Amino acid sequence: MASKTTGFPTGSAGEFYAKYKPWIGTAIAVVLILVAPSVMSVYNLGLLSKYLCYAMVAVGIGLAWGQGGMLTLGQGLFFGLGAYVMAIHMKLADIGPGQVPDFMAQYGITSVPGFWELFRNPVIAVIGVAAVPGAIAALLGLAVFGRGVRGAYFAILSQALVAAFSVLLIGQSKTTGGTNGLNDFKGFFGYDLTDDANKQMIFYICAFLTLAMVLIVWWIRRSFMGDLIIGVRDQENRMKFLGYNPASIKVFAFSLAAMFAGIGGAMFVPVVGIISPSDIGVTPSILMLAGVVIGGRTTLLGPVVGTLLVRFAETQLSEAYPSAWTYIEGLIFILVIAFVPMGLGQFKGLWPWLKDKLGLGGKSVGAVAAAAAAADGDAAKGAAGTAAKATA
Repeated sequence: MASKTTGFPTGSAGEFYAKYKPWIGTAIAVVLILVAPSVMSVYNLGLLSKYLCYAMVAVGIGLAWGQGGMLTLGQGLFFGLGAYVMAIHMKLADIGPGQVPDFMAQYGITSVPGFWELFRNPVIAVIGVAAVPGAIAALLGLAVFGRGVRGAYFAILSQALVAAFSVLLIGQSKTTGGTNGLNDFKGFFGYDLTDDANKQMIFYICAFLTLAMVLIVWWIRRSFMGDLIIGVRDQENRMKFLGYNPASIKVFAFSLAAMFAGIGGAMFVPVVGIISPSDIGVTPSILMLAGVVIGGRTTLLGPVVGTLLVRFAETQLSEAYPSAWTYIEGLIFILVIAFVPMGLGQFKGLWPWLKDKLGLGGKSVGAVAAAAAAADGDAAKGAAGTAAKATA
């Protein structure tokens, strides 16, 4: 007898897997995280840590866009806010109290600005990498969603904001480092960044933060809030009639996605060792979205897997084909969008895809031919019967 909830036979291994699938997946992910440092070189582990920083952004995009229908083309804004908060703290920790960074000293600045001094405290810095992007996203969301801005208008606005932020960082070179950004970090909360053991620790932090974000989104999707987010995405006017405020629901999803992006940006700084406007502009923001498109924006793990695949392909192709890798990567995007528009996370296999495209459903070619022949026979009998009645 099959279970009504899982579709598997009662008491079967399939039913057990369906019931405990999230926890089984979490256990497998934890094992892979723990094993990765022992099978990967320090260089490759650093690359994976960098990819995971982008994966954190992708998890938030999957919630805001895949579940909430908000096409966010400017997540680089929140990625950069979190990154610069962390970079400011790390730079102040390196130079010590009463000192100023080298680039400020070149302009004759003798004391760090007030917003720099705010993030000297490590506790405030840790809170700030999520709170600053989240608060700014909430303010933007209230201003935008409260006025009914959505769809393509919201996407263009979010892209304009990240472009403006990038220009602002370049223009305020005395306090942000300009196009060079902030770099040359020595330590991360007291740990030497040149030590391989500390690089492994940073990988663990990135991996478990990504896993925690995935679990948070999984919990939201299964909660009443997840239903509200989908309801606003599909029937915003009806949700208003039911007494809900669509703007506040959108602000929640948008702010949480911004916080995820800020945390990803914060971890990007100790992993890569630099943050500059080139890392958070329009093009990087679009690449953050590309991984979600490839993986599948409506799935739980699709954004993470898609981001890892895109970043890995980008690294490998750029090394193997320096002058043509962008064209190859673009071709991959076109093929995926053309043949699997909902992303690889929705791809069930080549044969099911062919059956769907050929209109075969779940039947074989022989079964379809037999059904067609039977239909022709029934039609012939019906026609003969009608003719006999007419003659009589």
